[in-house]
Amino acid sequence: MWTRERLSELIKSKLGNRLLVVVSNREPYVHVFDGDEIKHFVPPGGLVTALEPIMEASGGYWVAQASGEADNLVVNDLNEVACPPEEPSFTLKRVFLTKEEETGFYYNFANGGLWPLCHVAYIRPSFEAADYAMYKRVQEKYADAIAEIVGDRPAFVFIQDYHFANLARILKEKVKNVITAQFWHIPWPNSEVVRILPFREEILDDLLYNDLLAFQVQYHLMNFLDTVNRYLEARVEYDVSRINRGGRTTLVRSFPIGIDFEQVSRLSSSRKILDMRNEFVKKYRLKDKIVAIGVDRIDYTKGIVERFHAVERFLEKNPQYIGKFVFVQLGALSRMHIPAYRELNDSLNNMMVRINEKYQSSGWKPVIFVRANHSKETVTAWNGLANVSMVTSLHDGMNLVAKEFVAARFDLSGTLILSEFTGAARELVDAVLVNPYYIDGLADAIKRAIEMTPEEQQRRMAKMREAVEYQNVYRWAAKLLSEIFNFEFVEYDTDNVIN
Repeated sequence: MWTRERLSELIKSKLGNRLLVVVSNREPYVHVFDGDEIKHFVPPGGLVTALEPIMEASGGYWVAQASGEADNLVVNDLNEVACPPEEPSFTLKRVFLTKEEETGFYYNFANGGLWPLCHVAYIRPSFEAADYAMYKRVQEKYADAIAEIVGDRPAFVFIQDYHFANLARILKEKVKNVITAQFWHIPWPNSEVVRILPFREEILDDLLYNDLLAFQVQYHLMNFLDTVNRYLEARVEYDVSRINRGGRTTLVRSFPIGIDFEQVSRLSSSRKILDMRNEFVKKYRLKDKIVAIGVDRIDYTKGIVERFHAVERFLEKNPQYIGKFVFVQLGALSRMHIPAYRELNDSLNNMMVRINEKYQSSGWKPVIFVRANHSKETVTAWNGLANVSMVTSLHDGMNLVAKEFVAARFDLSGTLILSEFTGAARELVDAVLVNPYYIDGLADAIKRAIEMTPEEQQRRMAKMREAVEYQNVYRWAAKLLSEIFNFEFVEYDTDNVIN
């Protein structure tokens, strides 16, 4: 299996003297005030979960937006801070944005436009020329920050996600000796959906400044090839997934992202996590209860509304579980500057109140909604405690929440309910797969999950754990590096080596 150590060896042997730079909007550590003391926390989301182990294995620089109120107080004159704070192994370089820049770049264009467009959500995307101009202006700031790091040194810059659709072009105009790869974590829609995007030709052209452009699954890759073929003058080579435009060649690949399976599995069985599980049982009165959980940012693409409706329908159809079943939603507030997110938060709160008023009795409520930024330890404890995890995204590039639940089940118990519209559903075929738009089907899936025999749970979970362990984050990174640096990818088996 691919491990942190093996990936570190690979990076040292293949990158040579190239500096590794990762670029993302979200930073891996956020510094905030706790009274007069400065503390740090890891923000929610799959991107940080996936990339931090790679950075810890390889060193280098991580360039990201400053988002904490105390971020500016812990950096040096170059806006850098060593991470992780406890055992530093890489450097975080923070980019500080003004409110105006953050609004236009992050809230308006990236998340008010590209996010609903790419998820084909039933939320109308909004595109304004001023927001797109700010989107590009912020990427200029990122390019300047990267140029400060790289200087004249050869570098490999690994760009993350939809926040930086223009960055490869901007960066290569500033820094000459740089190779770029970009991983598009969210879905890429079909070409008819992309037709809505008024700046599509420029964005597609700028994305093709990358030496490698990667997506989660083959379906998204094919959508991108079709989109370029429809809107640009380019040679699209479908048989080898390669695009030639303006004298440039871009490899286009699909690499399903993973997690650090061993780390999560080991943490889940630790004394600290077992103690936390017992604390949660006492705090939320969960003793002898059947517990289902959801772990998400509060986002309209995650199917949380549908999940709440399904819990209510489940209790309507199965009154024998009233007083015995509890659904716990862990939700970190997200993008509250955007009206659709504020409305979603209010809607979920109202739904929780209504369902609880309808069914609650002395000492029991069917829905518990915990809105906070949850630590890795907290999520792992809930993942080990719950009987069922509900991952009901309406559309998702991958969804690492599902994989983290599986990795936490070291005793092979528990059941995963998983939306068929996630990338993870292509790997975790032994989950209870659902269409989250079909509320009755989702309610029936809850019943099926909690009534599944221990033997079937163990059989399914063992297969899913094998898949998550194999397709881990280090294998993902190694495959990506093998493509960009053109060397033979070696796949490691437990018994032998396979080329």
